[in-house]
Amino acid sequence: MAVYSIKDLEKLTGIKAHTLRAWEQRYSIIKPKRTKTNIRYYLDEDLKFILNIALLNKNGIKISKIAQMSEKEITEKIAAISEINFEYGTQLDALTISMIEMDEYKFDRIVNTNIEQIGFERTMLEVIYPFLDKLSVLWLTGSINPVQENFMTYLIRQKLIVAIDKVPLSTSKDAPKFILFLPEGEKQELSMLFMHYLLKSRKNRVVHIGQDISLTDIKDACNIHNPDYIFSMITETFAKEPVQRYIDRLSANCAGCHVLLSGYQVVVQNVQPPSNVSILKSLQQTMDFLDQL
Repeated sequence: MAVYSIKDLEKLTGIKAHTLRAWEQRYSIIKPKRTKTNIRYYLDEDLKFILNIALLNKNGIKISKIAQMSEKEITEKIAAISEINFEYGTQLDALTISMIEMDEYKFDRIVNTNIEQIGFERTMLEVIYPFLDKLSVLWLTGSINPVQENFMTYLIRQKLIVAIDKVPLSTSKDAPKFILFLPEGEKQELSMLFMHYLLKSRKNRVVHIGQDISLTDIKDACNIHNPDYIFSMITETFAKEPVQRYIDRLSANCAGCHVLLSGYQVVVQNVQPPSNVSILKSLQQTMDFLDQL
């Protein structure tokens, strides 16, 4: 069970610490525990409750009124707001609550409503990706545990796979063919699945061969499929060899096609790409490249 300071709550909810103290003193809406030295601390159930309060308050409900609401009334109001309010902060707060509670129904309702309103691609870009950024902050502060992170990752993965499957396969021989893969030790599966969706929805041909793929495997795949492009990501530090050497070897093994690389390591290490390799420094740059094909 995680333990939170009032500063942790400020970061996670967006509510200033002095406001949280005021709510505690004026409305007794929050009842923190205290250490032997009289320092406030909060537990998981406190965080969930404050996230709900913050969400209601950000949507125009006065704290004095929230203080008079029952737990059932708060839950019903949260559900209604999550379905009709598409503001950036509201959606992130609602997804954070569904993760902390590990509530698949809430997650599904939020994401499906967004997909119906703005489409799958915008839902990923405007809701899911900002949430994943927030998730990394929660992980760094110790505010979530691995089972909560895995729970949300699995649900997002399911949505991506369903979306990919719904897009018809391109049958045009003139459509560019892409091979997607992740190197050995690389774990950016969600990003690669989204790339698969982006490519397929733009009527490209896609061969997604998965993760933990060796250079020998890539060479074999290129010989079989003769792709126009290969796309991969390098975000983890290679233990066996420098990133530059790996990219040089990848380039040589795929000499007949254009290699597209993204990820933290290829950006920060300032690698020198061979002639058949392009570095895509951001998701936006990647999407711009795809839209120009």
